[in-house]
Amino acid sequence: MIHIRQAASQADFAAAHRLIKELAAFEEAAEEVTLSLEQFIVDGSGENPLYQLTLAEFCKENGDKEIVGMCLYYTIYSTWKGKILYLDDLVVTEAFRRKGVGKLLVAHLFDYARTIEANQVRWHVLDWNEPAIQFYRKLNMKLEDDWITCKLSKAQLMG
Repeated sequence: MIHIRQAASQADFAAAHRLIKELAAFEEAAEEVTLSLEQFIVDGSGENPLYQLTLAEFCKENGDKEIVGMCLYYTIYSTWKGKILYLDDLVVTEAFRRKGVGKLLVAHLFDYARTIEANQVRWHVLDWNEPAIQFYRKLNMKLEDDWITCKLSKAQLMG
């Protein structure tokens, strides 16, 4: 059984941090994860967290529980659309892919977007990540190919 819930403990944040590293390894960019677990916890905790963290928890028959998926999202603002919910990462551990976990996480995300009256939900997907692209197509998502992501690194910013 899969239970969808918000992160509530340091152990939850640690499990999500491991999933983030698993995703980075899958994307062949493990060295790009520079965010420490400690900073991840600080940024997602307290009265004004910078992000929301939803977890997919597998409940085993013996009562043990395991975090098998997560989505991390936050509110942004668009001059064209107003309030937007931005999905930064959706991760399901490899052993639980194609078992409905991603669909449950996305459904929770969309429910939250409706409760905050978001005008759009937005995210990025790598153009070579065919499993993710197919997943989003099955959910009838619009995939745009006319936008380019622009980035400025901390070193560039400080330099």
